[in-house]
Amino acid sequence: MSNVISVKVIPNAKRNEIKKENEGLKVYLTAPAIEGKANKRLLEILAKHFNCRKSELKIIKGEKTRNKLIKKLI
Repeated sequence: MSNVISVKVIPNAKRNEIKKENEGLKVYLTAPAIEGKANKRLLEILAKHFNCRKSELKIIKGEKTRNKLIKKLI
């Protein structure tokens, strides 16, 4: 995994799922985009996908939008 990855988030999906897109990932989340719930769930799912801890991932751009940049810190 490169240090920064582009992610498009689809909240309120029927199931949690990760699909590869052109230059990044499309992540479907069952969590709603309310009070940071979708962001928290996104980091949990990506950590599991990349086999790392949640604390190793950070949203560096797009905290309140569907298009995000995620950075792996370690």
